[in-house]
Amino acid sequence: MLQPAEIEVVLLSLRVALLAVLVSVVPAVAVAWVLARFRFPGKSLFDALVHLPLLLPPVLTGYLLLVAFGRQGVIGHWLAETLGVEVAFRWTGAVLAAAVMAFPLFVRAIRLSFEAIPREYEEMAASLGARRWATFAQVDLPLAMPGLAAGAALAFAKSLGEFGATITFVSSIPGETRTLSLAMHQLMQQPGGEAGITRLAIVALVLALGALLASEWLARRSRVRRASE
Repeated sequence: MLQPAEIEVVLLSLRVALLAVLVSVVPAVAVAWVLARFRFPGKSLFDALVHLPLLLPPVLTGYLLLVAFGRQGVIGHWLAETLGVEVAFRWTGAVLAAAVMAFPLFVRAIRLSFEAIPREYEEMAASLGARRWATFAQVDLPLAMPGLAAGAALAFAKSLGEFGATITFVSSIPGETRTLSLAMHQLMQQPGGEAGITRLAIVALVLALGALLASEWLARRSRVRRASE
């Protein structure tokens, strides 16, 4: 049975992972659609930048976030002085770090779904007088829902297990930034921490599998609905 401190860790991890997915969904859909449907100068560079967090060491990503969003960083200083918002060494920073690390996976899943939609559907909509945004909202987005669901599940699982960027950017502060991965790392350094690691590992496994199963169920239901229409 989970201890009170472990329950706190689990609840914080769920909040961080869910918010990371929520703040990423709109930009992820937009970026995926642009990459799937448009050609423009610098597209390869833009694509590489989107996937950069997957290529860089997570600790380096966390350091770059600290440089940009820290109290003395360009963006962090503006946020603190203008809006009174601080993200470094706060749970909001953990959300940001998780969202950044999960974003490439989110985008890739949605992009593949957009690319699988035949262009003929968009051409038919255009021939009926539908504008580009209407086609996106009424044709592309509904058909891409399985990819969006899969991407959300991947982003949630990635956010739940994020470690390197988070510990570099926001440290491991009990009750504030100590998520599942950070808590397990802390327990590894304590004598007799094996039982706590096991409990938290089981919770992390159940949550990640639950997210993937929910994604598969939503994707299957979406395919069945489209087939019946």
